[in-house]
Amino acid sequence: MTTYLLAGGGTAGHVNPLLAVADGLRARDDDAQVWVLGTREGLEARLVPERGYELLIVDKVPFPRRPNRAALAFPARFRRAVAQVRAHIDERGVDVVIGFGGYASAPAYVAARRARIPFVLHEANARPGLANKLGARRAARVGVAFEGTPLPRAEVVGMPLRREIEDLNRAALRHEAAAAFGLDPDRPTLLVFGGSLGAQRLNVALAGAGQDIVDAGWQLIHVTGERSDLADPGLPGYALRRYVDRMDLAYAACDLIVSRSGAATVSEISALGIPAVYVPYAVGNGEQALNASSSVAHGSALLIPDAEFTPDAIRDRVVPLLRDGAARERMLRAAVQTGIRNGTERVIALVDDALR
Repeated sequence: MTTYLLAGGGTAGHVNPLLAVADGLRARDDDAQVWVLGTREGLEARLVPERGYELLIVDKVPFPRRPNRAALAFPARFRRAVAQVRAHIDERGVDVVIGFGGYASAPAYVAARRARIPFVLHEANARPGLANKLGARRAARVGVAFEGTPLPRAEVVGMPLRREIEDLNRAALRHEAAAAFGLDPDRPTLLVFGGSLGAQRLNVALAGAGQDIVDAGWQLIHVTGERSDLADPGLPGYALRRYVDRMDLAYAACDLIVSRSGAATVSEISALGIPAVYVPYAVGNGEQALNASSSVAHGSALLIPDAEFTPDAIRDRVVPLLRDGAARERMLRAAVQTGIRNGTERVIALVDDALR
């Protein structure tokens, strides 16, 4: 019997792949002991117990970004966090640590080294976080979702995905999916979304150019986000939704996607082989543009900078693509060839290798 400790959290980008791997380990071996390490403050505090796993707590200790009082207290607080993880490892007889970045991962990597057990890490973003940058130097194996991620000895394994995405048969669900949105399954459909909270830039642009998309002979699924007050234009073939809890149906209904380029979004779209136009969120350190860069380089996606995504950009750059079947077919072939759907299996294979 193998005992696994999965460390990560803070955001859905860390928690969701962690849970996908946890589910994969449990599905493969009923006797496997799977524990999850996280903080009280992150999304893991809610999502992990909901999925049926016990959350082992470690203190949240942010790395200091500037010399101040918190920086002076950091060494002692970090040592305490490492000791907490080491106690979890010893008490539960952990055989291997699997880290996904975030506040819980850094002390977990140090504790694993001190316990003389291997640790494996997975980096979801093309621009790695600090915990994984530090951990990769001593990790037994390093898996990344995107080509070009600057970590030593990185292996491209894709993203561990939700089971409903991993197993999705888009063609088989096409009629059901179209019916769910009140659309015609025989007409091409554009899906536009910006995450659960929506993307104001995308919503404003679509409000100004939705008619142009419909006039091009396409249907439109526009997921505005729960906080949006964008009015439904009432156009035939235009399905406006604040939120969609069955993204598998949205994916099954569409032929092209316009979206932000968070790591999970790009990974799901690539895995499903759907051509895309990415509009990276401009706030942060540019990681969304980097996440999309591999798809763009392979020809399965286009990129339009956030500041340029206007109604005119839709008319000048997206609508011509809707009318160009040959261009979309080339994007489709590239998408099918480059997407990775078995990221969970590949991460677990890294763990198995580390344990040999």
